[in-house]
Amino acid sequence: WYQRRVREAVVSTQSTGDIVKAIKGLVVMSAELEAMFKFMLVGKVPELWAAKSYPSLKPLGSYVIDLLARLKFFQNWITKGIPKVFWISGFYFTQSFLTGATQNFARKYKIPIDHLTFSFEVMKSEETMDAKPEDGVYVHGLFIEGAVWDRETMMMGEAAPKILYDTIPVVWLKPIEKKDLSKEGVYEAPVYKTSERRGTLSTTGHSTNFVMFMLMASDLPQEHWINRGVALLTQLDD
Repeated sequence: WYQRRVREAVVSTQSTGDIVKAIKGLVVMSAELEAMFKFMLVGKVPELWAAKSYPSLKPLGSYVIDLLARLKFFQNWITKGIPKVFWISGFYFTQSFLTGATQNFARKYKIPIDHLTFSFEVMKSEETMDAKPEDGVYVHGLFIEGAVWDRETMMMGEAAPKILYDTIPVVWLKPIEKKDLSKEGVYEAPVYKTSERRGTLSTTGHSTNFVMFMLMASDLPQEHWINRGVALLTQLDD
């Protein structure tokens, strides 16, 4: 993960440096550099960067800020140790992180990993926790589109007029045996990396955009939220 982020930063830095040299007349302005320069002029992520990047619909300025935040997240992980709460938005291949969490649980309790899934508990805290969970992981950085998370009832609620998104507090992803998972009183919310809500199958067999279904507490039937197109996102478009 960290190496991917570094490679992205290197590509961005080298290509930006080449553009500066081309403008000064020190190197030839190739078609690739010219196309990249045009993207920058209108505030879009250059195709050269996008080809090496994680999925993102952000404009150029927000994309660079997001990329630096991801690098900082992994650098802190290296220098300060395993975080108490993981920024789920910062992962390139989110499914591998989730698999790692279930593998740790499977090894600890000697349960076949294919017998496991996740249960989900939304916590009161917005971003931090005092300690790591005994099992599973805490994550933050999720957004809900088409609804809100009611901090009083600790359930999904109707979105206010003109409010497109709401943040989700820290979520405890707890590995559990599939036979013990209850789907009563929940909405199976799809989690996507971007609001585009579509992707392609990668070589690993996973979608490049869809992450998983997350069970969110609700006192309304599934159809109610399906009709509203409710989904969770790991990042916004701005």
